[in-house]
Amino acid sequence: MSSVELREMNDSDLKSRMEDLAAEHMKLRFQKATMQLTNSARIRQVRRDIARIKTVLASR
Repeated sequence: MSSVELREMNDSDLKSRMEDLAAEHMKLRFQKATMQLTNSARIRQVRRDIARIKTVLASR
């Protein structure tokens, strides 16, 4: 998800998206710990999306 798309969203949408990504990040971490994770790059992608959302929210 690009920062341009995030800037077009309102605060409540951003917060709900961040909650979804945080839940996905936790699920991916558990999969990694139990050796069931197939796409390890997804963890990094989710972390960066969360950081982008936090940056947009902080700038408002």
